[in-house]
Amino acid sequence: MWKLLRGRSREAESFKEQGNAYYAKKDYNEAYNYYTKAIDMCPKNASYYGNRAATLMMLGKFREALGDAQQSVRLDDSFVRGHLREGKCHLSLGNAMAACRSFQRALELDHKNAQAQQEFKNANAVIEYEKIAETDFEKRDFRKVVFCMDRALEFAPACHRFKILKAECLAMLGRYPEAQSVASDILRMDSTNADALYVRGLCLYYEDCIEKAVQFFVQALRMAPDHEKACIACRNAKALKAKKEDGNKAFKEGNYKLAYELYTEALGIDPNNIKTNAKLYCNRGTVNSKLRKLDDAIEDCTSAVKLDATYIKAYLRRAQCYMDTEQYEEAVRDYEKVYQTEKTKEHKQLLKNAQLELKKSKRKDYYKILGVDKNASEDEIKKAYRKRALMHHPDRHSGASAEVQKEEEKKFKEVGEAFTILSDPKKKTRYDSGQDLDEEGMNMGDFDANNIFKAFFGGPGGFSFEASGPGNFFFQFG
Repeated sequence: MWKLLRGRSREAESFKEQGNAYYAKKDYNEAYNYYTKAIDMCPKNASYYGNRAATLMMLGKFREALGDAQQSVRLDDSFVRGHLREGKCHLSLGNAMAACRSFQRALELDHKNAQAQQEFKNANAVIEYEKIAETDFEKRDFRKVVFCMDRALEFAPACHRFKILKAECLAMLGRYPEAQSVASDILRMDSTNADALYVRGLCLYYEDCIEKAVQFFVQALRMAPDHEKACIACRNAKALKAKKEDGNKAFKEGNYKLAYELYTEALGIDPNNIKTNAKLYCNRGTVNSKLRKLDDAIEDCTSAVKLDATYIKAYLRRAQCYMDTEQYEEAVRDYEKVYQTEKTKEHKQLLKNAQLELKKSKRKDYYKILGVDKNASEDEIKKAYRKRALMHHPDRHSGASAEVQKEEEKKFKEVGEAFTILSDPKKKTRYDSGQDLDEEGMNMGDFDANNIFKAFFGGPGGFSFEASGPGNFFFQFG
C-alpha cells in the first residue's frame, strides 16, 4: 500500500512538473490539464490546487480559480501563496473585503511579503473607490462614478457589479455605445444577467427606442422579478410611450389643447430621458405654434435643442416661429445651423428667405410708417397717407418746441417717402421683393415731401392750416 501511494505521488509530481513546463510556455490550457491529473492522483496536495488556481487566473476564470485557491488553504493554512491567490481572486471579482482578509492572513504568516503588502493596499483602494462611487451616484455625479469604477476595475477586472455600475452611468451621461458595449460583453458570458439586460434596455430607452427597451426590461424582470430599477424603468417607458402616442393622436385630430396637456404630462414622467423629452418639447412647441402662442413655441423648441443639440426638427420649428414674429436675425442663425448640418436644397432656400427678410427688416418699414398692412389696397395706402401727412405736417407744429418741430418734420418726410414707394406699382414690387430701390434711378434722396404733399392735395393753394386757439388747428381746403 505504501509503495502504491509513493508511486502515485511520484506520478503526480511528474504531472505537476509537466504542468509547470506548459505554464512557463504560457500554454495554460495544457498546464491546467496536467495540474488536474496531478490533483486526481493526489487530491490532498495543497500546491497542486494552488498551481491550478494560478493557471485558471491566467485564463481569466477567477471564480473557478477562487475555488481551487480556497481548497489549497483548507488543506494547508500556512500556504502563503494559496492565501495570496485566494485574495487576488476575491479582488478580481470585486470582493475587496474578503480580499483584505486573505492578504492579512498572508501577512500574518509572512509579514515582510511585498506582494501581500501591495495587494492589501490595492484592496483597500478598491473599498475606497466603492464608497466614493456610492456617494457620487446619489449626487448624480455620474462622471465621477465612471472614473472611480475605471480605477477599481484596474484591480478588479472580472467584477460584473463594477462594470454594470459604470455602464449605467455611461447611459445616464448619454454615452450609449460605450454602455451597450460593456453590457453586451457581460451578456456574452452570462446571457441571464438581469443587470446587463437592464442596462441594454436603459440605453435603448434613452435613445427613444422605447418598444425595444421594454422588451429588455421585461426580460430582466423574468431573470430577477424584484429588480427595482428594471421595474421602474419598464413602468416609465410604457407610460411615456402611451402619453406620447395619445398626444400625437390628439394633434392629428386637431385637438391642440388636449395635445398640449398630454405632451406636458409626458414631460413629467422621466426628466432623465433626454432624447424623448426633446421630441416632446418640440411636439408641444408645434402645438403652441398652431395655437399662435409663438413665444411659448420658441421657448419649447429652445428647451428641445438644449436637450439635444443635433435635433434639426426643433431648429426648423423655432426658426419658423422667429420668422412669424419677425425675429429675422435669430431665424437666420437657426437656418444656418440647419444648413451646416444638412445641406439640402430646401434648407438652402429657407436660409435664403430668412436672409432676405432680415435684409428687408433693416430698411425703413414703409408699411409701418403709413400704419397699413402689407396687403393694403391702393385706396388704403392713399387714406393712410392723407391721415399721416396731415398729422405730421410742419405747419401744424409751428408753435411747438424746436425739438418737436424737428421730429415731426422727419416723420413728415418719411410718410412722403413711404407713399412715393407704395403708391408706385414698380417701386412697390421692388421694395416688396427686397431689391435695392436706389437702382434704376430710384434714388430716395431725390424726392421732396412738400411737393408730394401738394400734388396729393391738389397743387398750390389747395389747403392751409388755420389756428382756432392755442395749440389747435383746422384744415381749410381751397
